[in-house]
Amino acid sequence: MSQPQLSRSAKEPIDPPCVVDDGGIDEAAEALNGYVLDPSRYPDNAADLKTTKDGRYVLIPQPLDTPDDPLNWSPRKKWTIVAIMAYIAFLADYTGGTAIITVIPQALLEWHLPQVEVQRAVVGNLFTIGACGLFVVPLAGFFGRLPVTLFFQIIMVGTCVWSAAATRFHSYLAARIINGFFCSVGQGGALMWIKDLFYFHEHPRVINYIEFSIILSPYLGPLIASFIVSEVVWRWAFWVCTILAGIGLVLVLFLDETLFDRKSPPASRGSRVSRLLGIQQAKDWKNRSLGECLARPVVAITKLPVLLILVYYFLNFAWVIGVNTTIAIWLTSIYGFTTMGLGYFYFFGIVGVLLGWFAGHFLHDAVGRYYIQRHKGVLNPEARLIILYPSTVLLCLSLVLLGLAFEYHWHYMAIAVFAAMQCFGVMIVTTAINAYLLDCYPEGSGEVSAWVTASRNWAGFMSTYIQIEWVERGGPARALGAQAGITLASVLFILALQLYGKKLRRSQGRMVFRAGK
Repeated sequence: MSQPQLSRSAKEPIDPPCVVDDGGIDEAAEALNGYVLDPSRYPDNAADLKTTKDGRYVLIPQPLDTPDDPLNWSPRKKWTIVAIMAYIAFLADYTGGTAIITVIPQALLEWHLPQVEVQRAVVGNLFTIGACGLFVVPLAGFFGRLPVTLFFQIIMVGTCVWSAAATRFHSYLAARIINGFFCSVGQGGALMWIKDLFYFHEHPRVINYIEFSIILSPYLGPLIASFIVSEVVWRWAFWVCTILAGIGLVLVLFLDETLFDRKSPPASRGSRVSRLLGIQQAKDWKNRSLGECLARPVVAITKLPVLLILVYYFLNFAWVIGVNTTIAIWLTSIYGFTTMGLGYFYFFGIVGVLLGWFAGHFLHDAVGRYYIQRHKGVLNPEARLIILYPSTVLLCLSLVLLGLAFEYHWHYMAIAVFAAMQCFGVMIVTTAINAYLLDCYPEGSGEVSAWVTASRNWAGFMSTYIQIEWVERGGPARALGAQAGITLASVLFILALQLYGKKLRRSQGRMVFRAGK
């Protein structure tokens, strides 16, 4: 099917008309001017365009007439890839969360060091998890998604073994830092895989699934590790991580390469083995530059909507990690929790994230449909931000209540409810900002995903350094109250984007990449 361009220019400084004059779809113009999903907005009710089976939505982007286009793959194959990538993304913060619990026996029984010093391994791991995606995405754009994922997963398995077998603290510290750099291959490139496989109208729901596994992992890791270290030596917590990482490595063999150039589709995809090892992708190296691929994240961060949303997320997620990394200390010192008791308590995170995922499964699409009805069939990316207002208020409220609960020693079940409330809010926030950035810059799906991962983990890196001292100096109520104030103030970034985001995107233009995909 021919793909003529829309008459709307990507640089046209007016809202899109009610009727589109041409038959093709320019995704760059849609991102700048608003996505038109309603077939009635197109000539002849989008008769020359491909739509969903029920005819409700026009497909953006339009798939090519070839089974090699990942957009044309069967739902079963697509969701299998999503499930595998969600599992691999889960592993990064699961292993990081495991290390939060092992700090206590490592410090007291293994290396006889202060807990603060052993905690450096947790902090170093957080930092490199954040940095991982900024290298994964450019490398995946040059070498291919599949071989890069395979290579990083192999190193992750090796560093999990190293973490479990380390006999000296400095060896363990090195293992955790290197592990972080290679374990986040699933997190850093999550949006890249989603954009390759799914249409615009499907993005929020798919994002919600993968982000569920990512946000769940730092709570499930400490939960399982607490049960392990209460019965056996701490090393078994990392042997479990090794087993889980090994399963992830096996699952990589069931993935497929989703890197596909729709402007110049390849004549052949080659064999599965050639795609797994990067041999097939190497045939296109002559059309790419590794240096220019590595520069792509720099191009992405120069876009003000990206920078502003990352600052907002940083100021919100920092206190989620801050609470998660210190709650074990508070519960043991104030309430006398045992290691086994901590394991049971961490169910709060699972409950909160699960409820957030379930609510988001319906809320994100509902907000989008409501916006489309109110704006004549057009969906602007800023519509994804509407849900952030109540979510941010919920995060503020949870921090205030948690501070008061610890300050005045309320019942620990109240603490569990307030902490679950925080998990619920951050789950909604995470899906919304990822959907917003993907809508704004579909050509930079991997780059914005990498920066979101960096923002999330570097926020944790920062809060882990300051949280304990801040609480000890001012008390939980004052410290978490100040954090609630910072969270509330961050809404100003969202307000600015809703008022001026479209103008900013138009004035700065698209992300222009000279090489890679």
